[in-house]
Amino acid sequence: MTGIVFVHGALVRDGAWWWGPVSELLQASSGLSSRSVQLPSCAEGASHDAGAGLAEDAAALRRSLDEADDDLIVVGHSYGGTVMAEGADHPNVRHLVYISSYLPSVGQAQGELLSSERDPVAVRPSSAGMLEVDGYDQESFGARFLQDVDDPAVRANAWSRVTEQSVAAFTTPTTRAAWQGRESTYFVCAEDRSTSAGLQRRHAARATRSIELPTGHHPFLSRPDLVANHLREVVDAS
Repeated sequence: MTGIVFVHGALVRDGAWWWGPVSELLQASSGLSSRSVQLPSCAEGASHDAGAGLAEDAAALRRSLDEADDDLIVVGHSYGGTVMAEGADHPNVRHLVYISSYLPSVGQAQGELLSSERDPVAVRPSSAGMLEVDGYDQESFGARFLQDVDDPAVRANAWSRVTEQSVAAFTTPTTRAAWQGRESTYFVCAEDRSTSAGLQRRHAARATRSIELPTGHHPFLSRPDLVANHLREVVDAS
């Protein structure tokens, strides 16, 4: 049976919450099981330590893939695509899905992938070896990342899950490119105010196919029905 593994993006925690609306729809409509990977670089999971970065995040993804007997669809948001490049080259994986994300070549680091953006998300050092978003409060974060999410409670809950993340997650070059030679689908978020549509489309050109969504940066919160429908299509076609 097919299962889904979700990988969340940078500078947030609690992937099970972010992916929850889509996960619930998939379970209710199709009986599809899913799980969300905890990223050590975001101070999640038992393996977290102050130096955890991309390598530890990729190892956490591989452990999740090792634990599943199913054929798996791995779905990554934003930085999650870089984690997938490093960690999703696994025999249980049959398809990769990217949402406003990245398909890096071997040797590229997350920071390099963002360097071409005209208006990158500002970050600053926080505790030793860690970064946090700079200059945002709940309102400004919502305006940039959640402009199409109408429910104020969802916006508040999202802001409460913004967290610091290790510098190593952004500076460590990839050593693998799991998307090469593997079927993949890219969901371009055409109204994204964080990752530009142009950058998304450049990465989408590396995927097997792409779909444009009329959403902002977090379609799994603003249009979980749309994301769930397209994921079901991927499962059926894989």
